[in-house]
Order: sequence, then C-alpha cells, then structure tokens
Amino acid sequence: MQIGLIGKANVGKSTFFSAATETIVASGNFPFTTIEPNIGMAFVQSDCACKHFDLKHENPLCVNGTRLIPVKLIDVAGLVPGAHEGKGLGNQFLDDARQAEILIHVVDIAGTTDIQGQPIPLGTHDPLEDVAFVEDEFDQWFIDILKREWDKVTREVDQKRAKLTDGIAKRFSGLGIKEHEVQSVLQKQGLVAKNPKEWIDSDIENFVKELRQNTKPMIIAANKADLCKDLDILKKISGVVIPCSAETELLLRKATKAGIIDYTSGDDGFKINEEKELPAPQQKALDLVKTIFSKIPSTGIQKILNAAVFDSLNLIAVYPVEDESKLTNKDGVILPDAKLIPQDSTAKDLAALIHADIAKGFLHAIDCKTKQRIGGDQKLKHGDVIKIVSTLARG
Repeated sequence: MQIGLIGKANVGKSTFFSAATETIVASGNFPFTTIEPNIGMAFVQSDCACKHFDLKHENPLCVNGTRLIPVKLIDVAGLVPGAHEGKGLGNQFLDDARQAEILIHVVDIAGTTDIQGQPIPLGTHDPLEDVAFVEDEFDQWFIDILKREWDKVTREVDQKRAKLTDGIAKRFSGLGIKEHEVQSVLQKQGLVAKNPKEWIDSDIENFVKELRQNTKPMIIAANKADLCKDLDILKKISGVVIPCSAETELLLRKATKAGIIDYTSGDDGFKINEEKELPAPQQKALDLVKTIFSKIPSTGIQKILNAAVFDSLNLIAVYPVEDESKLTNKDGVILPDAKLIPQDSTAKDLAALIHADIAKGFLHAIDCKTKQRIGGDQKLKHGDVIKIVSTLARG
C-alpha cells in the first residue's frame, strides 16, 4: 500500500510527510528542497476489533480502541509546468510517482507561492491554477506514453497479434495498470468496437485522461488552510478536497512527543499537561493552534490519509488470527495484524495475502465474530476477524 505525495515545489509536501510519518526531512522556503524521494511509514486509523469483543490487549498499534494501520508514504520532488517534457526534475518526479496506488496532491491553498514555487505575498496566486497544471502534467505524461507506441499498438491489433486491451495495458505495465482497467475505460468511452486505426487525437486523449483518473486517483490536500483568507475557494475544486495545516500537525506531534500535550492525530483539539511549565513561546504557539482549530475542524492530515485508503481506494481492514477462540497468532499475541484489502475481497483472497501455500491448501475460514464457518468465495467486511483453515498452514 503506497501513497504518493505530489504537488508543485514549496507547497509543504515535506512538512506534510514529516507530520504524517514523524520522520525529519529537509524542508525549506525554496523549490526542490526534496530531490530524492523521501519514503516513510504513516498510519491510517480504524476502530480496532478489540472494541467488538470488549477486550483489552497490549499492542502499540491499538490506542484506546483505535487501530493504527501502516501505509507507505512517498514524498517526491516538486513539479513544475512542462515536467512531462523533462523540465525541472520532471522525469524523475513522474518515475517516483508511478509506484503509488493513490496520489495526495498538496496544494498551497493560501496562494503564497507562484507557479514555480517561489514565495510571494499571501493570496496573490490562484491555487486553482496549481490544481489544473498538476493534473494536466499527469495526463500529458500518460498521453505521451500511449502516443509514442500507438503505431505499434495498431499494427499488433491489425495483424491479430494482440487484443487492443492487452496492447494498451502492456504500454502502461510499469504503472501497474491491468487489462480489465483498460477494458472498463474502453467500454465507458464507447471505443470497444472502434478500429484503433480510426482513433483521432481526442479519442486517445479522452481515453487516457479517464484511465489516469481511474488508476492514479488524486485527493487534494488544501494545505496552509489556516492562512487562507477565504476557504470558499474549496468549493471551486472538483473531487475530494480536504483543508489541512501540515505545520500545525507537525507542531502538535512534537509537543506530544515532548510530553507537553495529550494529542492523537485526527483530534479536533489537545490537552495541555498541567505538570509541565510552558515557556512563553510554547504557550503562544499552542494558543495559536487553538485559533486554527476554530477555523478548520482538525489539522486534516489524518482525515486525508483515511480518505485516501478507505474512501478513494475502497479498502477495508480485516484481522487474520490463528486461534479463533483467543483471537491470537501462534505466539499468543491478540489481534496481531490488521490487513488492508480491496472491498470485494474473499476469504481465499485473504489467505493468498497471508501466504500462497495457505491459499493453495485452503479448506474454509471461520468468522470469529459470528463463530460461523465460511467458504472461500465469502466476501469479507470491514472489521472482520478471520481464521483461515488450510491443509498447508504454516508452523
């Protein structure tokens, strides 16, 4: 599970990354602070299955009944117009971003940076321009990939050496795009029966744009929302848009680590540790955070991560166990793992995720909440606790 952080230079991507992963990386008020991609571990949140069973267990990834599920976060170099033509760090940027299953586009919603990422006075740049240009760069990148190979694709189809879906999917294999995803877009665009020799530029462009939207979905992280003069601008952006303040989240995480406050990412406030005597600058910073929470409901960082995984990618969390009565693995750890799987996954899909041999010897599964035996084609639900019974069980 990999999430890409993208956007133009100097919008706070590295601060978002540091806040989400608690990994200190270089950040600065100038373009291309990030050159090599930063890779770290962030967490999405879900109710832990321990709540259903009303049990207590010692697991650092369960905090007061909230389960923290790890995901990989990739912070790639900032984008500039013309990246798909190699401008700026364009080629490297796009190559790094190809690994991600979903993209979080960090936008300077307060308009404090120009299109090149240079600092300018607050509110003097239109962030809608940034939203459009980043999407266009990705679309143009996809379009270029297919257009370069289009003559070969049409020849392969004409000579019956390949189906159109297979020919196109092969050109995008480096981005993890599957044949069924190509087929779905061809059908939606009404291009299934059209001879690829008869496709015009607009056919290719419309097809590729929808393919990009389906296979590399984007969420807009409207960063610096605390500085934005008018958040009504969010209504002008289509798709999933969530206001955030990466700097505020980073400040709160540092204060929590220092024992100054009690705060969990995603909370709409924090509690100051009364045993700590705060210096005036720290008290002033926390007072400022309170005013930020009166403008936006939370820092937005956790909400964005959760929305990416559970809403946009439609993943669910399930808990595989080896002992259905004690809800443990073979070492006696209660609810040891939470796995993120696609919404329509079956019990046998979960078995395959755990280990290929377990899936090969699959007999049945047990729903630990209902104590019922379920078959391999049974679709799982968010929060299910499942024991797999297999002739090839490990250990």
